[in-house]
Amino acid sequence: MVQFYYHDNKDTPENFTEDHNSGIEATVEELKALGVYYKYVETIEELNEIAKERNYKNRDVVKLNLAAFKNDLNAYNAKMAQFYKEHYHEDEEIRYIVDGEGYFDVRNKGDKWIRAKLSRHDLLILPAGIYHRFTLSNDLKEVEAIRLFKDEPKWEAINRDTGKNTEARESYVKAITA
Repeated sequence: MVQFYYHDNKDTPENFTEDHNSGIEATVEELKALGVYYKYVETIEELNEIAKERNYKNRDVVKLNLAAFKNDLNAYNAKMAQFYKEHYHEDEEIRYIVDGEGYFDVRNKGDKWIRAKLSRHDLLILPAGIYHRFTLSNDLKEVEAIRLFKDEPKWEAINRDTGKNTEARESYVKAITA
């Protein structure tokens, strides 16, 4: 079951897959104020209904674990580091956890990280333009997730350190500051 809390900001390149729980809880309401949607979804039928309501037409399944990288720990660690780099997308990011667990971190209005620890049956939808990052948990090191898309997937991650602000980012900022 999902946990929301503020990140302790003590992560390093060596330990970012650890829990990093500051002990300060975050609420679903705080995430809603950021445009983040969360729901516990027990069945694929329920997921299909949400997909229909939100007009998601495409989907795929992604499995991330060491075996997906042919047990190459260096390749696995490089991919986790890439996902953990702060970025946004021009489309929503929708993930339904089928099995395993992982962390999605999102920036709040004060630029602090809120961590969502997701596991089986958790659905998280991040709005286009929100800064976020992802990693697998250190305990399990694996997740199977269904990714949903309104149209064809747009995979470009726009890293924060580039300073690039697209229309999606500007619209997002306007929406949460209005």
